[in-house]
Amino acid sequence: MKNFPISKSRRLRSTPYTDRIENQGVSAYTVYNHMLLPASFVSLEADYHHLKEFVQVWDVAAERQVEISGKDSAELVQLMTCRDLTKSKVGKCYYAPLIDDHGNLVNDPIINKLAEDRWWLSIADSDVIFFAKGLAAGNNFEVKIKEPNVNILAVQGPLADKLMAKVFGEKISELKFFNFDYFDFKGVKHFIARSGWSKQGGFEIYVENSESGQDLYDHLFEVGKEFNVKPGCPNLIERIEGALLSYGNDFDNRDNPLEANFDKYMNLESGAKFLGKERLKQIRDKGITRKLMGVKIDHTDIDMYCEKTLFDDNNDIVGFVRSAAYSPTFKKVIGIAMINKPYWNLDHPFKIEINEKIYVGTVCDLPFI
Repeated sequence: MKNFPISKSRRLRSTPYTDRIENQGVSAYTVYNHMLLPASFVSLEADYHHLKEFVQVWDVAAERQVEISGKDSAELVQLMTCRDLTKSKVGKCYYAPLIDDHGNLVNDPIINKLAEDRWWLSIADSDVIFFAKGLAAGNNFEVKIKEPNVNILAVQGPLADKLMAKVFGEKISELKFFNFDYFDFKGVKHFIARSGWSKQGGFEIYVENSESGQDLYDHLFEVGKEFNVKPGCPNLIERIEGALLSYGNDFDNRDNPLEANFDKYMNLESGAKFLGKERLKQIRDKGITRKLMGVKIDHTDIDMYCEKTLFDDNNDIVGFVRSAAYSPTFKKVIGIAMINKPYWNLDHPFKIEINEKIYVGTVCDLPFI
């Protein structure tokens, strides 16, 4: 597949770390929330192997925040998500699918509760701020909604704890998964959560002071040499193996939480008031006819510009691959696909056309690892 340069413009925002990652050899970008998001450095596979063994620092400033504060902020945040947040606690991070009035998915942010009347929605790639503002206006909620200037640095990999402890002290190693706290770096307090878009473990640093963030970025590399620290980014292979879903790729506004396997993040019998609740009950009671599953394809290469059709020997549609990559672990292409109900049984065979040739594969469970 031929690569093309991205033309930079004001519509496509850089980050406070862009100059640094370009000096470090970023080799590809993607676009996420109207911002540059690194997609690879050495290569997809080389980055994958390094991430699974050492530690990386990621520029994920494209993971933008929607801040909702004010008297009715809790009511608005709850209205947007099918997860019951009525008993949520300050200092906790909540993976919470956002849905519309039809029960379809709008986004799948991490919702951070900073105070009883202040929330950060750390969003995937869609314009959640307009969704929130529309609901606030339509319901006459007393809230303030804005995108704060927060530019996240992620530290990911098996050695992430060692690097972060060297910078912020041993106390940070006590931080529990999906919890956050504030830690000092040269007199500046940084909001840090134990979270991140990899299965290798790590942290996300919500940088509110760009100058301090740039200093911190440089410092992480200076003191991380003993851990073989490298620049990195969310890795397509690693996230597919771990079934870390991507809004806009694996699911979008055509899909509902049941089809995306988000059952455990839905609270349909609770007293929480949220959009699409009755519609989701109807879908649940009727039963879904498709869902996201894994696929293994007996080939070593695949390009994904759009979803690819899977079919059986009778040319009936088995489903559609939505994300895929070659896995060095499985020695074949693996992917996340929306599979139709008749084909949910594991190891069900299918065919797929790649570069005008037919290859075979099988359906499997998620995650792969």
